[in-house]
Amino acid sequence: MPPSKRNGMESIKQLIGSTQVDREVTVKGWVRTKRGNAYVNFVAVNDGSTVHNIQCVFDMQQFTDADLKDVGTGACVEISGKLVASQGKGQAVEVQANTLKVHGVADPEEYPIQPKKHSLEFLREKAHLRMRTSTFSAVFRVRHALTFAIHKYFNDRGYFNIHSPILTGTDGEGAGEMFRVSTLDPKKPPLTENGDVDFSEDFFGKQTSLCVTGQLEAELAALALSKVYTFGPTFRAENSNTSRHLAEFWMIEPEVAFCDIHGNMDIAEDFLKETIRYVMETCPDDIEFLSSRLTEEEKNLPQDKRQPMELKEKLKFVVENNFERITYTEAVDILKSSKPNQKGQFEYPVNEWGVDLQSEHERFLVEKHFKKPVIITGYPAKIKAFYMKLNEDGRTVAAMDILFPGIGEIVGGSQREERYEVLLQKVRDFHIPEESVWWYLETRKFGTVTHSGFGLGFERMMMFITGMTNIRDVIPFPRTPKNCEF
Repeated sequence: MPPSKRNGMESIKQLIGSTQVDREVTVKGWVRTKRGNAYVNFVAVNDGSTVHNIQCVFDMQQFTDADLKDVGTGACVEISGKLVASQGKGQAVEVQANTLKVHGVADPEEYPIQPKKHSLEFLREKAHLRMRTSTFSAVFRVRHALTFAIHKYFNDRGYFNIHSPILTGTDGEGAGEMFRVSTLDPKKPPLTENGDVDFSEDFFGKQTSLCVTGQLEAELAALALSKVYTFGPTFRAENSNTSRHLAEFWMIEPEVAFCDIHGNMDIAEDFLKETIRYVMETCPDDIEFLSSRLTEEEKNLPQDKRQPMELKEKLKFVVENNFERITYTEAVDILKSSKPNQKGQFEYPVNEWGVDLQSEHERFLVEKHFKKPVIITGYPAKIKAFYMKLNEDGRTVAAMDILFPGIGEIVGGSQREERYEVLLQKVRDFHIPEESVWWYLETRKFGTVTHSGFGLGFERMMMFITGMTNIRDVIPFPRTPKNCEF
């Protein structure tokens, strides 16, 4: 059975693209709009397979008002009839209805997703229904395509997918912003002699949390299988109610043995280009719709609040350009002497080596200075994670960040520190309990090798590809501070 057919019938996407007309078909989906008069009614139906609706035409000499009384926006219908060439504008084909079955009625007085413009804030409150809108159906079709593209990319290149644990006793990022998992009585937990909660009495016999990364476990797998990747949910208890933060999000984290920082950059650049290209080729109608939507949304925004380029242009900007590669030191020198910095236009001035680059700095390098995606390497060790390879200068690490237009950092990665003594010292410098990472340290004792990897926040990538400006709008059910609905 072709993938576009469901239960033996064609999807609306397939019907709209069909050149075989004057044949009997069946349409199943949800009503987007209904309009008409005493002679004819037009019902637009969508089944989620495409951003486009199919128009079903009801001859009111064959049907009565009573037949169509339950056919309103949101109703679920099954319509059989003849697929014919359309006489109207905007569609190539339409269905001349012969039979109608209403599976589920949507009360027009109560159904919240009416055929009018709704704010994204309102639709977040209706996350159980927002996928029925054109915007969100397009977003989540793109999400599927991107998911498939990522798995396809790695599978085609001999990587093995590793399911890293969701429950962990290790803070992989060292940030400490983790959700604790416990079966202890919250009202009366067991206590130690000094009054602390006695986690030895807990389910796992130790303090346990939801993972913030699968990287450390992926490294273990790479040191046996050579090329692996994880793709799973991660969690961060960061109390940031912003358009760029989620408490639950998805990460892609490849790890490759026998690979240094230069090979890591090559892999990441190719990966980003190929997955974006796949989505552009697979979801052209959705990208076109989202691009038009973004252009329309930005008409009322001041120039400095708009995206630097139109959505399709932005995607081509990444796919068609070689990424510029510079060191952190070179980036700081460029930023220090830049006009925005000299004129005090940066919110965070760049005055000295060692500062943590902000999104405004990253976007300047991409959009204004180089006019292409940028990879920065050689960051100060003090602002990067403990597991990154210490360079020979003793003050920088073999880290890399990839910067995109409109968003800044999209990928962060590094060559991992494979030397046992150096890694042990860094664990101590970062005040990480050695007993919590004993297994990670031990891999540096037995058959250690140069290896590298990077992390891509899936939702951040989704924001870039779809043009959505709030991360809550690219995940089906966002988890944020004070919000865990659905």
